[in-house]
Amino acid sequence: MFQLLSFLLADQSVPRIITDACPVYAPFFGAMGVTAALVFTVMGAAYGTAKASVGISNMGVMKPDLVIKAFIPVIFAGVIAIYGLIICVILVGGIKPTANYTLMKSFTDLGAGLTVGLCGLAAGMAIGIVGDSGVRAFGQQPKLYVIMMLILIFSEALGLYGLIIGILLSSVSDSYCPGQALVPQNTNNVIGA
Repeated sequence: MFQLLSFLLADQSVPRIITDACPVYAPFFGAMGVTAALVFTVMGAAYGTAKASVGISNMGVMKPDLVIKAFIPVIFAGVIAIYGLIICVILVGGIKPTANYTLMKSFTDLGAGLTVGLCGLAAGMAIGIVGDSGVRAFGQQPKLYVIMMLILIFSEALGLYGLIIGILLSSVSDSYCPGQALVPQNTNNVIGA
């Protein structure tokens, strides 16, 4: 197996070094960070959109002229998924098959993905609940619109905080792979040579 891996990496300009600090499975944790970021933020955005839409539909029956103003929570919920997409693009850019990828970097990428994802999930849930009850209240008392918007802004900020910390975590750079290489360097591109 090591010979096959050595053969696959041998024709790259700078082969990836496999050591105890840079194991072959390290990119798995980075990929799980990407997955967690997108899955959880999309779940939060979907919940926020669905929950707020129920309130908009109920309010729209009584006051259809206010539906456009009441659509704001759905927009806020959709932005949460964009936060997940942003961190995914950043994290995927750091996972390269020929570059050294340490356990430290993979764990910080996993942490970045989980941070953005779970903060996005919480923000989406808050936006959905606030959007549902806030839109219904706004339909009965138009003076509550500004209060609803302030609460939505603070709910959205939860996801933004996660994105900021996720970007900081993903900016940690570590490519030093100390130790003995576990895969022999094959310069002939021949298996077993």
